[in-house]
Amino acid sequence: MCCWSTLSQKLCKRNKRRRISSNPSSRSSSFSTRTGRSRAHLQWQSRFDSGALKYVALLGKQKSVAFFAVMSVVSLVAIAGLGISEILGKHLQYSKFWNLSSAKSSREQIKLSSRTGMLVFYVPALLSGVASFVLYPNHDPRLFLVKAALTIHFFKRTIEVLFVHRYSTSGVVLDSAILISCSYFSATSSMIYGQYLTQGFPEPKVDLKYPGVLLFLVGIIGNLYHHLVLASLRTKSDKEYKIPRDGLFGLVICPHYLFEVLGFIGIFFISQTLYPLCFTLGTIVYLMGRSYATRRWYISKFEDFPKDVKALVPYILRS
Repeated sequence: MCCWSTLSQKLCKRNKRRRISSNPSSRSSSFSTRTGRSRAHLQWQSRFDSGALKYVALLGKQKSVAFFAVMSVVSLVAIAGLGISEILGKHLQYSKFWNLSSAKSSREQIKLSSRTGMLVFYVPALLSGVASFVLYPNHDPRLFLVKAALTIHFFKRTIEVLFVHRYSTSGVVLDSAILISCSYFSATSSMIYGQYLTQGFPEPKVDLKYPGVLLFLVGIIGNLYHHLVLASLRTKSDKEYKIPRDGLFGLVICPHYLFEVLGFIGIFFISQTLYPLCFTLGTIVYLMGRSYATRRWYISKFEDFPKDVKALVPYILRS
């Protein structure tokens, strides 16, 4: 009896399995359940992986932003320090100040021609600006304007070095050329990359990029005009310094510096990030110091130099 009961149970189970296997809807339901669970698991895994990657990217971007904040302060302090050194009489050795520290130095210094030295100043920064269009082919208008403004600025300076400036017998000491070149190159690269890092951040509440474009254009045009005024003072064979009087030279000793400052303020307005702000503030202090030194130099060389001409800002800054 027990054997018969066991046999009956086995037959019932076998028939049940056959009915299930012969029922397509049952098989489909079972497969759909497994497939649905698999899809749900893959979707959850995909969301998890995506969230993890976004977190890692955000963490990396935050670290980069923090690094650039530190670099911004370092840049400000370093460039402003150079401006204070100019006021105190310790000059970067180029243009009319190229040999003032040579006699005080115990080691022999390498002198470049003015044209070569100034090309060393500007060409690396120009190449950095050009390369940024390949490295960061982003269509964000603010990033594009920052790249364009910096590239145009250093392209203009390079063209002026080659075709506009008329040089005296002065030159550029290699140490100063390398220092200035590294400063411009690192500033250009940092401003562009720092702007690239802001992609995805909220836009500033007050948008200054188009006023910045206008200010930048005023700066480079005014700077070019006063460089042309300086160039007109010399013939190709004339190497002597003369007192410039056209343009804003009747009001300030270095209007070309003033317009360069306006150009960098324009770039800061376009960018509205920390590094361009710090670099611009540092540049203002440096060019202010250089202007003070230039004014004192003119007064010492020319007895008829007008004493009411200011250093950098009309009617305000005077040494």
